[in-house]
Amino acid sequence: MSGIDGGGDNVSGAVNQQERPGFEQWIVGFVDGEGCFSVPIFRQRSAKLGWQVQPEFAVVQAAPSALVLNDLQSYFGCGRVGVNRRHDNHRYDMHRWSVRSLTDLAERILPFFEQHPLRTAKALEFEKFSMVVRMMRERRHLTVAGLTEIAETAETMNFRRPSRFLESSEAIRQPPRFDDRGEDMVLPS
Repeated sequence: MSGIDGGGDNVSGAVNQQERPGFEQWIVGFVDGEGCFSVPIFRQRSAKLGWQVQPEFAVVQAAPSALVLNDLQSYFGCGRVGVNRRHDNHRYDMHRWSVRSLTDLAERILPFFEQHPLRTAKALEFEKFSMVVRMMRERRHLTVAGLTEIAETAETMNFRRPSRFLESSEAIRQPPRFDDRGEDMVLPS
């Protein structure tokens, strides 16, 4: 018997792993442990509102285990694998598979995790992430109100600091958003 998969003459690789039953659940477990859904918002003077939203799904592994990132890239048919040559508290370079394309996120990543739900607290991060991706597909990030809603959601994800956009003059100049829970509100005269 040769090969890691216990049979045949082929060494186990992305194709063999993807043919095995349960590969999707392996992906779910792996992403639950090693994946990250994030929504950075940063200054971009050429953007319509001067701010850019860049949702990203990423999985990181140390160099000795980096081949699994190629398996993910092959399975989903999108994203890029790159090397982050940091050695802060790691013995090896860190490799990273990331997907930033809004189309790939909306048409490949979101449907996969909707069909194969995450099982840890990362499921809530995914829920917020998918809401942002859908808002962007509706082009709501191109309005101050939509960008504000995205920023408010993003700052509740991944233990993030307050959004710089929400502290900016573009957001501050907007009228306050009122709570519509039916409570009586007395405005100052």
